Amino acid sequence: MARPKGEKLIADNRRARYDYHLLDRFEAGVVLTGTEVKSLREGRVTLGQAYADVRDGEAWLLGASIATYDGGNYANHEPDRDRKLLLHRGEIASLIGRVRERGLTLVPTRLYFKDGKVKVELALARGKEGRDKRRDIADRDAKRQMERALSRRR
Repeated sequence: MARPKGEKLIADNRRARYDYHLLDRFEAGVVLTGTEVKSLREGRVTLGQAYADVRDGEAWLLGASIATYDGGNYANHEPDRDRKLLLHRGEIASLIGRVRERGLTLVPTRLYFKDGKVKVELALARGKEGRDKRRDIADRDAKRQMERALSRRR
């Protein structure tokens, strides 16, 4: 997948594509402090256990860990704090209704800079079962073997 011009990828949550069926995607801004942005520029973030939640009409990013900035001082940020997400009111209202459906959750898939601002791509996702994961692995292996066979014939 090609990235649009003006975007610089910070982190990609590949585990989300393995654990969930990704249905819809949303782009949201993230409210950060200065040392968090400096740490993100160094790529020191983990999205593995992160998810988003809607509380009191506001969207929040939970479980994302942005490492403390080495050049910081006593005013350094808390690495595992909850971060507010910036979405339009209509988007939040539609997310509230859809997340209440059985088995749907909001998962961050990418964190990136877009025109100097930090953005997170959220996906509305449904969890995969073990057999779905095994089927995906088998399909990927079969596709890889077909590509190898075709490349040998050329």
